[in-house]
Amino acid sequence: MKTKLTNLWASLRSSFWFVPALMILIAVITAFDLITFDRALSYTSLRLFGFSYSISPEGARSVLSTIAGSMMSVAGVTFSITIVVLNLASSQFGPRLIRNFMKDRSTQFVLGTFVASFIFSLLVLRSVGSKGIDSFVPNLSVIFAILLAIFNVGVLIFFIHNIATSIQADKVVADISRELELNIRRLFTDELNYETKDEKRRLSKLPEEKKDHYYIHHITAHHSGCVQAIDSESLLQTAKDNDYCINLQLRPGQFVIADSTLATVTSEKIFNVDLTETIIGAFIIGSQCTSEQNPEYSIHQLVEVAIRALSPGINDPYTAIACIDQLGSALNFLAKRQFPSSRCFDDQDKLRLQMKPLTYKGMLNTSFDQIRQYGSSSVAVTIRLLETLTILTRQTRHPDQRSAIHRQANMILRGSRAALPEQNDRDDVLERYQLLLHTLNEFADSDGLYETPDDK
Repeated sequence: MKTKLTNLWASLRSSFWFVPALMILIAVITAFDLITFDRALSYTSLRLFGFSYSISPEGARSVLSTIAGSMMSVAGVTFSITIVVLNLASSQFGPRLIRNFMKDRSTQFVLGTFVASFIFSLLVLRSVGSKGIDSFVPNLSVIFAILLAIFNVGVLIFFIHNIATSIQADKVVADISRELELNIRRLFTDELNYETKDEKRRLSKLPEEKKDHYYIHHITAHHSGCVQAIDSESLLQTAKDNDYCINLQLRPGQFVIADSTLATVTSEKIFNVDLTETIIGAFIIGSQCTSEQNPEYSIHQLVEVAIRALSPGINDPYTAIACIDQLGSALNFLAKRQFPSSRCFDDQDKLRLQMKPLTYKGMLNTSFDQIRQYGSSSVAVTIRLLETLTILTRQTRHPDQRSAIHRQANMILRGSRAALPEQNDRDDVLERYQLLLHTLNEFADSDGLYETPDDK
């Protein structure tokens, strides 16, 4: 349930309607409260409190109509500007970046402010009476509407400034990097510890091979889509209650095809088909990926910005280099962190849930593979990739991490040999590679010496 609520909240945060809807509700409540307060106090009573502003019913209608009309016009212009910015961001940075712009609370607040001001003015306008004993002017409400209009002028100026800075490449990269940092700090909370006695003890109790009388049941997906989140707590409880071992075939962020296997259930008794929907319900599948349980989500966004910057139509290697720097910062943090275990045990150390593992090598390849492939003809990008790998090498704490870095560096070197026609450029790349190799071999006591790949 917690996983589903978290996913729902993330979906609401990235929608344009949620914050404006809340602000409209606040505007409605405020309008009725102020009108009620105005009816309870006469103009004479207001003067005793220091309020000397008074206006005729016709004047109040004119002021409120002007405010309501102008707020709706400004809201329309604001929506138009926002759509133009989203279209520009989609074409320059990639369609998957639209979700980041939609999650911008500043834009949501601005849109909500203008629409809420329109609703407030409209409700107050409805309460103005001008005939006989029904004559009524909500002076406080009119004053509040005027102050709200003045405030909205400042909001409009803020919106123009915010929208102008939000589409700058450096700002886009910085925002994605900030979200990436928050996600990996939330998902990778423990310090690196490859040799855990508890994990070794539990793994030593696992049978080397399945018994012949084990039953295996495949749980298949009802429809295609991206796995947004998995309620592992619910699956673990189901496995404990029914003496199952559930092996997940996918992890959040991967795409599932209808009727393909989501999970495999292994047990010593026939599977209870009534639990099929319970297990399927633990998988939240949607039309697009989210970052709640997928640490590679923001990495994919940075990679997309980088490879679009390297395209012939844009040709902006500096933006690609900025993305490489931010990816290096994230990988530097991950090098010191313990990746979540892919196995969950019960109180008797019996394996109940096995998930698709995340590894440092996988995260490194996700970060640099496509940039290396699309940027092989760019000397600046190739050199920055090797320099970043050199920095990462100094932060590594395990041979597996250094082996992954060495493999990536070898592919970068071979790609530069094939893509760079100028010998001096290839020499510059080789110089950075040799520095990386020297840094790797500083840790070679337990790893074995790292060598330059053959020219073949």
